[in-house]
Amino acid sequence: MPYPPYPGLCYTICNNKEGSFTVNSSLRILYVTSELTPLLSTGGLAEVAAALPPRLQAAGHDIRVAMPCYRQIPRDARGAILTRCEAPSAEGTRYGALHRSLVPNTTIPLYLIEHEDYFGRDDPYGTSSYEYPDNGERFSFFCSALLDSMERIDWQPDIIHCNDWQTAALPVFLKTQMEARPFWMHTATLMTIHNLAFQGRFSPDRLPGTGLDSALYHSGLLEFEGDVNMLKGALILCDQINTVSPRYAQEIQTVDYGAGLHEVLASRREDLHGILNGVDYDLWHPEKDTLIAAPYSRENMEGKKLCKEVLQDLFMLPRSDAPLFGIVSRLHWQKGIDLIVDSLEQILEQDLQLVILGSGESALEEKINQAACTWPERMAVYIGFDAKRAHAIQAGSDFFLMPSRYEPCGLSQLYALAYGTIPIVRRTGGLADTVFPWRPDIADNSRATGISFVPRTPQALYRSLEKALALYQNPEDLQELQQRGMTMDYSWKRSCADYVRLYERCLQKRQVS
Repeated sequence: MPYPPYPGLCYTICNNKEGSFTVNSSLRILYVTSELTPLLSTGGLAEVAAALPPRLQAAGHDIRVAMPCYRQIPRDARGAILTRCEAPSAEGTRYGALHRSLVPNTTIPLYLIEHEDYFGRDDPYGTSSYEYPDNGERFSFFCSALLDSMERIDWQPDIIHCNDWQTAALPVFLKTQMEARPFWMHTATLMTIHNLAFQGRFSPDRLPGTGLDSALYHSGLLEFEGDVNMLKGALILCDQINTVSPRYAQEIQTVDYGAGLHEVLASRREDLHGILNGVDYDLWHPEKDTLIAAPYSRENMEGKKLCKEVLQDLFMLPRSDAPLFGIVSRLHWQKGIDLIVDSLEQILEQDLQLVILGSGESALEEKINQAACTWPERMAVYIGFDAKRAHAIQAGSDFFLMPSRYEPCGLSQLYALAYGTIPIVRRTGGLADTVFPWRPDIADNSRATGISFVPRTPQALYRSLEKALALYQNPEDLQELQQRGMTMDYSWKRSCADYVRLYERCLQKRQVS
């Protein structure tokens, strides 16, 4: 039976009605990631890796997290060395060390794989201009050494939960070189795709350095358009696959969104599932947020007015009752920022204000800065990231813009809903799953929580802003959307239960195979 779509996924761990499926009272889960907030973060993966494991632990499971021991991780956060570890390659055995620490602010064990040459670098993956050419070797070493170290400390996971291409070698090692090892006979693997655009592609002459058998380089496994593709191998060999929204799970089976792997994913459609990321409402909620100017709630929105004034002051905009639009984003083609840039002149002719927080492509940064200089009364920009400004934008804006070309899940629109800030999104991926469109031309908007558009054009984006301006002139409808958004529950509690069920599917498939 296919995994059921969202919504309607909200199962409890003990309420399993699917055939003879039996949920274990406790699973041993090794959650493997290349980044983890607050130790190292470049995006949403780090937030998910910090948020999901504590929920799994609270549900009674033995969850442990593993990641590389980057130089950016403070010495006092690395813990003690438990054992040496090693990983074979065609060029000889490579040695590392396994540290055991704790995930910050939890009691969850954290395993760190140390290798100074691979992980003692200034950046985790490379610079904004290029990736390290040996990334395939670096992260394959991480995967192989992690498996070796688990055998050495005799901790045998039921599930290895892999996240993105940096962990993709794990299912490949387990199903090929390690298939006959008794220690791993009953361990199942889940591969989570956070962004299919990143696949771990590199030249085949790098394959010997990964420790993977050169016989695996063929069109049915690791070969892809003349390259080695680590993610492709994992998608073929892992027990189950998921991505971070139901809509994205469907989209990536198509040519438009599949990044060349649509046929591989479509061939495994019965094993491909979508589970929305959750929100940590202890950090992102206007009643609890210590980074915003004033708390407020659905029942009392007075604090939001002060938050808007403080946001205007923070970005040196004049205090105004005009609608304020906020953006917190990577300034990148994927995020549709060029659609905003291409329509800025038309947008800023309207009576509104716009604040942008983010960094990314230098050409987009330059154009945005130029526009802010041209319209200083209506637009302000902060290039970079600042947590206080990010929270201030969510709390103080009237509308939040996310015109992404594709969006596996998205978290910012979920934060916006919690803060009564109406999201304006392109209808794709997780944005389509979480923002229900308000339409002024229909009588029943009882489910609406935001504004959405479909065409990937500046014109479509501008029309959605026109809808927002019209909505802002109707305080009753505006308040109704704000309050409905603030009642939405996208907590990790829902998603945690769905992951447990998916782990059970992994084990069931492993037993059958």
